[in-house]
Order: sequence, then C-alpha cells, then structure tokens
Amino acid sequence: MNRRSGMLLHITSLPSPHGIGDLGEAAYKFVDFLAETRQCLWQVLPLNPTRTIYGNSPYSSYSAFAGNHLMISLDHLIQEEILLKSDLEGEITFPRDRVDYKTVTEYKEKVLRLAYKHIHHKLEKDFEFEKFCRENKYWIDDYTLFITLKEHFHGVAWSDWPDDLRYRKEEVIREWKEKLKDRILMEKVFQFLFFKQWFSLKKYCNSKNIQIIGDIPIYVTYDSADVWANPEIFKLDDTKKPMFVAGVPPDYFSATGQLWGNPVYNWDVLKETGYSWWLRRIEFNLKLFDIVRLDHFRGFVSYWEVPAGEKTAVNGRWVNTPVKDFLIYCIDIFRASHYCGRPGKKYPWK
Repeated sequence: MNRRSGMLLHITSLPSPHGIGDLGEAAYKFVDFLAETRQCLWQVLPLNPTRTIYGNSPYSSYSAFAGNHLMISLDHLIQEEILLKSDLEGEITFPRDRVDYKTVTEYKEKVLRLAYKHIHHKLEKDFEFEKFCRENKYWIDDYTLFITLKEHFHGVAWSDWPDDLRYRKEEVIREWKEKLKDRILMEKVFQFLFFKQWFSLKKYCNSKNIQIIGDIPIYVTYDSADVWANPEIFKLDDTKKPMFVAGVPPDYFSATGQLWGNPVYNWDVLKETGYSWWLRRIEFNLKLFDIVRLDHFRGFVSYWEVPAGEKTAVNGRWVNTPVKDFLIYCIDIFRASHYCGRPGKKYPWK
C-alpha cells in the first residue's frame, strides 16, 4: 500500500456563524484545501449525538448509530428551501474560538423545529424520507423513541423510568409510540437531514480523491438507546443495572487505573446471535466512512472489567473474548457481501 497523508479535524471544529462547525460551506472548503495541498485522507471523530452532562464528548452518546443534529447546516437547509432566511433572524452572536454547547443546542434545536414545521406535512409523500426510515429501522425506531422519552421524563436515565418502559413491554412501547408520534417523527426528520448532508459531503470528498477515516468507540454509554433496546448483550443484573463496567488496570501512568464506567458486553450472548449487533454497527459505519478505526481494539481480545460500584479500577480482572471467532465471522460475512452481495440478499443480521 502506498503511503498517504491527511489531517484529523472533527466537524465541530470547522468555522461557522451558527456557533458550531457543521456540514455546510466550511466543510466543502476544507475538502478543497485538502485537495489543493495534495492530501488524501480526512479523519473525523464519531458523528454521534453529544451530551453536555458528559462534556459533549462524541465518545459518550445516546446512540452508536444516530448522527449529531447540531452538525446540520442551517445554510444548506435555506438553500433547499426547508428553512427561510427569516427563521435565522435575531441569531445569537456566538464565540469564535470555542463552542458554547448549551447555547448552541438551545438555538439549533429551536431552528430545526422550525424546519420540521415547514416540511412535516410533505413527509407522507417523500419517498426519500420513507426509504431512509425503512433502511434504518433497526436502530432509528428505538433511538427516536428513546430520545423522546428522555425529554418526556426530563432527562432521567432509562433505568429509572417506569418498570413497563424499563423492561420494554411491547404493549406499553406501542402506547408510547402512539402518544409521542409527532415528536418521534421530528427526531426522524433530524436524522434524515443529518445523513443526507453527510453523504453529500462524503460524495464530494470522494470526487476529490479524498477518503474519510471514521472512528468507532468499542463501548457505548449505559444511558443510551443501544443498552435500553439490547440489554441482553450487556452484563446487566435483573434490574437492568450494570454488574460490571469497563476500564483499564493500574499501570505506569495511573496507580488506580482508569474507570470508564461503560457497561461491558456479554460476549457469550453476542456469539449466540452471530454477533448481529456488532455486524450491523460495522456495516453502518462502512457506509459512513471509507476507512474505519476501531477505538480500543485491544478490548476485542480481552478486556478489563470492574465490579459496578467500585471507586477505582484496581479490583478488576481480565476477561477473554471469542476474538478469533468474531473476526473470522466478520471477515467471512463482509467478504461475501462485497463479492457476492446483490440487492435484497439476506444476511444474518437483517
């Protein structure tokens, strides 16, 4: 393989008049800059939604699949006549050297609600939107319900929701989907707009012979749609609380190790399901990016698990994973899909 060079720059670090870097004009200008300087790689951090409570880190998210709606370009929505210029009147003056996430979140969500208001009556006849929802049904239904319920319960963690919701009783889930259907639809629209803009930017990158490197964190956040919707693939107790959490042991840099707090995977269950959740996640990211980096790859071989409730990572232990089986399975599946795949072909995770 030839040696190549590029740059690491997350989307939120791009200049923008709207308080946070987005998928608008500055992103395209950055691609032009990469092309002019003969770079061929652009590396970004995870694109998932961030939360102020966790320092707005893209490695702590409500979803391992959803896109960060704060990155939606408002200017591009105006160009598409989804927003009006008047919708941005009275815009706040944002800091130029940093992102004020609290203010940006309040502002952009207010404006995006206006965008939804302008187009929601057209959605029933929007084939592109319907296709997006259908193809992403395996994650978007759970995510949009989750994020809507989070708002309804004023940010309370899902483990403290009423038991019927915490344990996802089917009839109760159906009732809440009906009760909150308009708000859920709005969240689906936000996701549709984000990914439409993202794939447009990716297409432009590729047209300039630039490949995008994405990042997949190995662990997910406990208070997320991923854990709420798939509790069986994590080591949780009967009340759906973590029995063990992730971290790293004491080393030269820290006498007490690092206690990350993420729930750890139940690899026995993952193996029984043909690693379907991980295969979906990898497949999804291979659509988003040209090259994928697996963050903390060492954790796919063996991981340090700490009993929940510990204050440090000292009292943990190493646990082996079925790494060879997992990787061979991944290679076989994706090789088959690459060389033998055809529209409509069914794979184990679909």
